Amino acid sequence: MPGFTRAINAILASMRGEDEREFSMTQTVLSDPVLTQKVLRLANSGMYSAFGQRINTVSKAVLVLGTEAIGHLALGLKLIEELAKSTPDSAHAHVEMEKAVLAGMVAQQVAASAATRDPEEAVVCSILHSLGRMMVTFYMPERWARMREIAGAGCEDNAAQAVLGLPLEALGRATAEHWGLPRNLVAGMRTLEPGERAEGFGHDDWLAALGTMSTRCANSLWNDDEAGATQVAELAQAFAPMLGVEPERMLVAIAKAKREVQADLTIAPLAKPQETQARVEQVARKREAGNRILMSGAADMRDAGVAVNPGQMMSMALETIFQGLSFTRAFAFLRNRREGKYLARMGFGSAARALMPNLSFDDAYGADVFHAALTSDRVIFIENARDEKFAAKLPGWWRGTLSEARCFVVIPLCLNGQPVGFIYGDWDDTFPSISLSQTEFSLLNDLRSLVVRAIERRTQSELAAAGKA
Repeated sequence: MPGFTRAINAILASMRGEDEREFSMTQTVLSDPVLTQKVLRLANSGMYSAFGQRINTVSKAVLVLGTEAIGHLALGLKLIEELAKSTPDSAHAHVEMEKAVLAGMVAQQVAASAATRDPEEAVVCSILHSLGRMMVTFYMPERWARMREIAGAGCEDNAAQAVLGLPLEALGRATAEHWGLPRNLVAGMRTLEPGERAEGFGHDDWLAALGTMSTRCANSLWNDDEAGATQVAELAQAFAPMLGVEPERMLVAIAKAKREVQADLTIAPLAKPQETQARVEQVARKREAGNRILMSGAADMRDAGVAVNPGQMMSMALETIFQGLSFTRAFAFLRNRREGKYLARMGFGSAARALMPNLSFDDAYGADVFHAALTSDRVIFIENARDEKFAAKLPGWWRGTLSEARCFVVIPLCLNGQPVGFIYGDWDDTFPSISLSQTEFSLLNDLRSLVVRAIERRTQSELAAAGKA
């Protein structure tokens, strides 16, 4: 695996600090466009991004995430990427790789619910747990077939000693050691059964227990059936004491992983490949149509020019954005300086009229995502408003009225550095997972600049009239 070997040497050198740590990791990430995108997405996720602040450079992302988190993310991504490149035309090899991806996602969500310092480390350990299986299916398919013939599907390890001369776990750990992976990752590749928590149970043991549980969960989730769901519940109950996570909380994390990973899998029954592809194509068509609506709306607002007042321009912008981004709900808020509040003045979408009387909050600065957006005067997009680590950044008025939203956008309207209002739009669970493109960010900025220009014209007109008086 020459590609992985080259990448791993650079990543491990950056993690060990053999070169100037931050600069070396930045260079390593920037050398790979896919890794660059993944790192920036992680840095801008609710788990790390303070008040929705956009992180646009890898250098800043390295400072926010730290070299270890990025190193673990890079290791997991590079391993899957290299194995995918090397994969022969074998259904068994694809199955093992997809199960490893699923196990990694389960580990990430469980680790996040346990508030560990680096969930990405848990991802790598859980992916590596299946390394022996992946290596054999990729490079020794005839041996894999023989093992399945002797022991049956899913029980290949029972025949590994006879066919290979060593267990699959030992093969995987030997490979990881040969690659020079960090000691803690190799130690985390062990199988640790429930109830084996002895004195001196440390972080490496915790990673091994999580990897064992996540790998077994992936097998149980694979077919998305009742038998698998029962097995997952039993695994959560059995491993909860070792991992220090309540069974109910673990099941919530596993369910979240199951939802999030479906789009990344291609052949798992869980992912419903044909349905997923049809849905992806439908969403892509909808997004393209939505962008055309945003461009058309911006053109209409430019054509209207000085003939419309700020309120009319705001209404045009709100309607355009609501339709163009297929929001569940969208509202325009204006600042009332006399009352010292931001108040919703118009809205579209689900129950918008009924919600509007409750949509108000003080204009005095508060440590939440809305005041942060207004202070920075930048469009922000919150990808996962339900992330527990993001909860403190959501104000009480939002939690009491708009908490059905899964993700939302805040578009501040500022004149001479002072906020005069903002446009808000959100999506609930009926809309597929979304991530705004640079084109959409650019179109939103065009629309808000047109609204601000109309407000500026009105302000200048009023000042001129007052001067004449």
